[in-house]
Amino acid sequence: MDRAAGLMLALTAVGLLVNPARLSAQDPWPVLDRASAAYQRARTFAADFVQVVANPMLGEPDTTRGRLYQQRPNRFAMRFTLPRGDRIVADGRWLWLYTPSTTPGQVIRSRIPENGTTGPNLIGQFVERARERYRARYVRADSTGAGWVDVIALTPRDSSLPYSGAVVWVGREDGLVRRLEITESGGQLRVVILSNLVENAAVAAREFRFTPPASVQVVEQ
Repeated sequence: MDRAAGLMLALTAVGLLVNPARLSAQDPWPVLDRASAAYQRARTFAADFVQVVANPMLGEPDTTRGRLYQQRPNRFAMRFTLPRGDRIVADGRWLWLYTPSTTPGQVIRSRIPENGTTGPNLIGQFVERARERYRARYVRADSTGAGWVDVIALTPRDSSLPYSGAVVWVGREDGLVRRLEITESGGQLRVVILSNLVENAAVAAREFRFTPPASVQVVEQ
């Protein structure tokens, strides 16, 4: 399921000269506060995703794509269209990892932690209580197809987390996180790019349910 790293978007010199985004304050915390407020106002969240994972030990990067859903506080789902049939589902109690594209005949189930930052919370873990959880650095203003963003680098204060750093792209107008780059503890880089974001839309309950196929072995972790 680990699939490829993408090229980062770059500002041109002309863009910096003519766009007021160049005047952004270099303090990262107002940006993260804006992202936290946006996350809090969204009871549900849906977006198309492209995930790119690069592991320097495994050669070519890996790319997946599909649709992502989240319902605060602890329901989350990634329904993959590439590879079709793979799913990640957090139903409020259990996190299910079903990847028949790589491990047919098996689903991994793990209990969702009641507290902490490593639960099924792709966006919230980087913007909720960010002042408490991270050291932050303003990187730059950048542009995407959805408009201008502020790019913030985060270093976790808790060294036991399974990643050593993250970079988040926060929409300047709406505070929504549109891209994540996560440097995992083993040196793997995971990039998640979000598009067609929808806040507070109805999400079918079935998206947060998973029933293992009869022939599949459930492995507890």
